[in-house]
Amino acid sequence: MTAGPAPDAPYRCAVASGLRDDVLAGTASTVRAFLLVEHAGPWGVDALRDARLPDGLGAALRERSRAGGVRVLLVRRHGRRSADPGEGGTRVFAAHAHPHRPRLEATTLDDVRALLDVDLAALRAEGTLGWPEAAGPVLAVCTHGRHDACCAETGRPVAAALTAAHPEQTWEVSHIGGDRFAGNLLVLPHGLYFGRLDRVAALTAAGAHLAGQVDLDHLRGRSGWAMPVQYAEVALRRELGETRLDAVRLVGARVEGSRTRAVLRVAAQEWEVVVDTRPGEERHLLTCRAVRENAAPEHRLESVRLLPQ
Repeated sequence: MTAGPAPDAPYRCAVASGLRDDVLAGTASTVRAFLLVEHAGPWGVDALRDARLPDGLGAALRERSRAGGVRVLLVRRHGRRSADPGEGGTRVFAAHAHPHRPRLEATTLDDVRALLDVDLAALRAEGTLGWPEAAGPVLAVCTHGRHDACCAETGRPVAAALTAAHPEQTWEVSHIGGDRFAGNLLVLPHGLYFGRLDRVAALTAAGAHLAGQVDLDHLRGRSGWAMPVQYAEVALRRELGETRLDAVRLVGARVEGSRTRAVLRVAAQEWEVVVDTRPGEERHLLTCRAVRENAAPEHRLESVRLLPQ
């Protein structure tokens, strides 16, 4: 008997995005402050809603995160899925992803419900919760498979590779945005998003960061800046061959319709980078769980100009 054709493989947004060669630059979530809460799992589809947190804590954190402008994420060590908090309490990180003054703090809570007393608005506005400063970076790999299958299928091998190389810095993290660019890595406190990573690419990106460099091949953007400015930074870095982590500073940005004029300083020189951002002409399923097609924003570099001194 001849076997019939194999059933169609399930849709995978990261595979489709890779085949379309969607541009990575300028796609990082725009977030200035993060709160990472250790919770081994399970996380469910919506981590703060579905994870087995103490009654009412997830909803309260969600409400306060929205009001305070802080992204609250759950983290866990790779390979650990027990819902038990484990010995030593709950590890919590607060990251202020200011492009020029990043700060990472950490503490351990005996009772995770103490997070209800944390002033998230202060973290967003002042860059600190008064906790001890932590040695960075945090290498947070999205493995949130219940939210999007690609995040688990591509993220877990990345998390395994980074855990083997950098066990203290590496954590699995709940949904950080940009499912179609999985495997995704968020590096804190700098707020750098990297996408389309496999094991080797993840080790390269992490190694570059630890050496004070930026891997431009997989950089999605710096979360402290708007997406067009993220794209402008990557474009200017490519133009100059500049990969030093803190070499590029934003002087200012002006939005004129669909165009963004970003002035960026590198050493003693200032550059104007003009980026045009519009909805893409084609519509696609942008996540594995999407039920309708949408157009993603597309950036186009119009000009790079050295400004007179």
